[in-house]
Amino acid sequence: MSEKVAAISLEELMKEFKELDEKITHFDAITGLADWDQKVMAPKKGRNEFAKAVGTLRTEAFKLAVSEEMGNLLKEFNSESAREKLDEVTAAQVRERQEFYERSKRIPADMFKEYSVLTAQANDAWEHAREHNDFPHFAPYLEKIVDFKRKFAEIYGYEKHPYDAMLNEFEPGLTVEKLDPIFSKLRDTSVRLLEKIKQSTYQTPAEIFNQKFGVEKQKEFNRFILPIIGFDLDAGRLDETVHPFAQSINSGDVRITTRYLEDNVRSALFGTIHEAGHGIYEQNIDSRFDGTVLAGGTSFGIHESQSRFLENMVGRSREFWKYFYPKLVEFFPEQLAGVSEVEFYRAVNTVEPSFIRIEADELTYNLHIMVRYEIEKALMAGELEVHELPAVWNKKMEEYLGIVPAFDSEGVLQDVHWSFGGIGYFPSYSLGNLYAAQILNTLKNEVPGYEAEIAKGNFAPVNDWLKNRIHQYGSLYKPDELIVRVTREELNANYLADYLNAKYTEIYKL
Repeated sequence: MSEKVAAISLEELMKEFKELDEKITHFDAITGLADWDQKVMAPKKGRNEFAKAVGTLRTEAFKLAVSEEMGNLLKEFNSESAREKLDEVTAAQVRERQEFYERSKRIPADMFKEYSVLTAQANDAWEHAREHNDFPHFAPYLEKIVDFKRKFAEIYGYEKHPYDAMLNEFEPGLTVEKLDPIFSKLRDTSVRLLEKIKQSTYQTPAEIFNQKFGVEKQKEFNRFILPIIGFDLDAGRLDETVHPFAQSINSGDVRITTRYLEDNVRSALFGTIHEAGHGIYEQNIDSRFDGTVLAGGTSFGIHESQSRFLENMVGRSREFWKYFYPKLVEFFPEQLAGVSEVEFYRAVNTVEPSFIRIEADELTYNLHIMVRYEIEKALMAGELEVHELPAVWNKKMEEYLGIVPAFDSEGVLQDVHWSFGGIGYFPSYSLGNLYAAQILNTLKNEVPGYEAEIAKGNFAPVNDWLKNRIHQYGSLYKPDELIVRVTREELNANYLADYLNAKYTEIYKL
């Protein structure tokens, strides 16, 4: 035991640590609120200066997280005698802060501030570029972001591939070496199933959606379904933005957004359900974690498992539409006149290569992720530069999905992620699909009859199970530990392949 611990009790040190943890968490919460405001509410003319303010605030939180005070406290808690006395929650807090400290302590504060301001400004540049189909407008920002990420990878350190350092930020412990074979298998099974579907003579009535659905009615319907599926509007809100996202301020203030298109009712509908999956997760985290580093989902892959599960495995199920389809018809009687519930169910599960990831079907969605994964790996390895992205993007879209975007707004500019520095995020979506299928298999065994409850509009059995098994724990457990606690086995890619094969064999009579 060190002299400091001898002079100051462990209880006092824990109190200091928890106060510091809470301070950082509060800074992060306000920064998150500012990020939400910039994307949803802020007038365009003020965004550049606003970005600087956000960068300043984020830097102050960063300084605290890598401060000498934090380092000294972590050192004390890592002594063998101290570790033995930490309760499970405090030990997890120390673990999370330790990981960030070790990864980031060598980043100079002025470098971090420059990066924070850049990414705050880049969001506005991306929105302009997407709206005006102007990749050269966004390219200089992205070039700087990629340069920062390459430098960060060297600072963080990695064993085999610089992209590993980025993956670890979103899914701890994930590496290219681990992910390549998983994604290779997923890509191959997806392509084979896609070819079988293309050859089927029993196609879905997707033409149902080739008409206009009033935006105001879409908004009403989305607000109607949210509380039924479990999103608490007294602890959250739904707003409109260019690219759907979820932002948690605390468990009692979780904000989700969606995008409305008059000629594509599926976009806002399933986008809202997807973001509600994120939101429900955050709302269900045990409130005792509020104000701590544990007050959030354990990883982006687990988080995406909850949104992809709700969007697809629940939201595109027969049971879901058995309850909600009559309600939808009330909102859109003209558009859905003569369309049966079964026809609608088959239509929302249409498999067809498309340009926009967030509007892709369950099967081809993973191929969208493969495009981004391959590009990000090459960017981080220095094998690809930003000015080459549009051409490489289009080539990979043709290779994986058989289609080529006509313009960059439906191609390389469609996603917000690179503007906020989210290189390494995209694999989380396919990991989420893999986790979700494995979780679904366990849910079916442990909550028999839940489908019948969904068909009656009762989502409590599913949400209660998810809360008890996953949501309440926040970041208390690491993702690899959590998936074993829930399903009693490590990540197994076979569940997703089996799920997709069974679903589409029935829909397309393969």
